[in-house]
Amino acid sequence: MEDLLSACRFFIEKNRLCTAGDRILLAVSGGVDSMVMGDMMNRLGYSTGVAHCNFSLRGNESDGDENFVRSWAYKNDLPFYHTRFDTYSYAEKHGISIQMAARDLRYEWFRRILEKEGYDLLALAHNRNDLVETFLINLSRGTGIRGLTGIKPGNDHLIRPLLFATRTEILEYAGYYNIKWREDSSNLTTKYTRNKIRHKIIPLFEEINPDFIHSVADTARRLAGAEEIFFRYIEDARETFLMKIGKKQIIPIHKLRQSSAREAILYELLKPMNFTGGTIHKILESLDNPPGKQFFSPSHRLIKDRDSLIITPLPRNEPEKRYYIEKNQTHITDPVVLHIKRLVRPEGFVIPDTRNMAVLDEDKITWPLILRHWKKGDYFMPLGMKRIKKLSDFFIDRKLSLDEKENIWLLTEGDQIVWILGMRIDERYKITEKTKNILQIEWIP
Repeated sequence: MEDLLSACRFFIEKNRLCTAGDRILLAVSGGVDSMVMGDMMNRLGYSTGVAHCNFSLRGNESDGDENFVRSWAYKNDLPFYHTRFDTYSYAEKHGISIQMAARDLRYEWFRRILEKEGYDLLALAHNRNDLVETFLINLSRGTGIRGLTGIKPGNDHLIRPLLFATRTEILEYAGYYNIKWREDSSNLTTKYTRNKIRHKIIPLFEEINPDFIHSVADTARRLAGAEEIFFRYIEDARETFLMKIGKKQIIPIHKLRQSSAREAILYELLKPMNFTGGTIHKILESLDNPPGKQFFSPSHRLIKDRDSLIITPLPRNEPEKRYYIEKNQTHITDPVVLHIKRLVRPEGFVIPDTRNMAVLDEDKITWPLILRHWKKGDYFMPLGMKRIKKLSDFFIDRKLSLDEKENIWLLTEGDQIVWILGMRIDERYKITEKTKNILQIEWIP
């Protein structure tokens, strides 16, 4: 068993997980993995403390785990930290699974202990079997290359000093050194995905290849190397394929079509915005379809426009904002920049030839004016016409995309539209030969 202890030391040094001077908090559940990790780290001479979470999920069994770990810590003269969670209530309150609730609760508590007690690192007892189980879980759900690289030996303040060892090797080590541990009865049920893979799927693979665990772990390690090369390419692709304009992100469709790796590129570009693999596949299928199709993730919306994919964050469920402009104002800067000028109509006045300026008969205006986005059912009388037109039809005539429509600002008097900024005023507010006072509003895009 000295070989396994030496292998642990070599693994730690090779991956630069910690140094001799680091204070390390051991996450110890009482199971065989964490008990062996605690024994190894202490035999290797590291300065450690013990942290245990009681999730209150298994009644007396959970309390027995806590007492067991406490006794072990005191016996080895190690600082002991413990907490108890109402995991069921937390999961129900946040609408998540018990497993996710337990994960969130423990990592937040570990973080507080690290800060409060001055530990440098948190050691977790993941082993090589856990790495393979995670690989298979991600593979079964669908993933990119990152999901197939397995669990990392260390990241940020977390280290996994047992990741080199299989569960069989850990059990042999525990038997050799007479290390006691607690069995978690929930690990035996196959109602959880991980346990189903552990107890049913992996044994079948091991019938085909007895060295299956090592084979998959080695594959994940090689993929981790390939991942570095791949993501250098993706970062370059991000510069080429993704344009940012404010909160909006735009992907030109013609550039996607030109790439033989368009599905991989689009997956990596959209995954940070929480689009699933299935949705991304549908987006790719829509590239040759008419514009206007929308796709949603929990946090973003993607619109398939004529020449581009337009991604914007989903708005919060807030009432539509309205911005009021009082009669005495000469300019505003939020949400858009407007310069407002009043003048008595001079003789020979000529209306400036620009879409970004509205020249209105001020005596026809009732203050305050309102700035808002368009909504369904809006209508106006376009300058030069004598009949009402729906804004939706006006936008269709101008071949505006959904994104362009949603970013248009209206200047209104109550619910009546005065000006579609950058486009057209309402016929009823135009200046005529009878106009005496002019209201001139310039929009600075």
